[in-house]
Amino acid sequence: MSDEAPSMAMKELDEVFSELVSLLKNPDVGAELAARGVNISLAIVGVEGLAAYVRGDKATAAEDLMTVAEEIASRRGGDGQS
Repeated sequence: MSDEAPSMAMKELDEVFSELVSLLKNPDVGAELAARGVNISLAIVGVEGLAAYVRGDKATAAEDLMTVAEEIASRRGGDGQS
């Protein structure tokens, strides 16, 4: 990671990730996703992991994304869904 001020492009990416987290916290979106078996908290961790990756924070990204992958795998429970 760099100590430089973020570029306009990186600021825009940060805003998109922030907006996505806000959207995931929206009750209507949450209800739609829950009906599809999506865990909102886990989705947020995934977004945060991807945001960390594009910022260059690979350690945080790896931890968050591994958590998401492990949780999704463990919750599949033989339902045949991914």
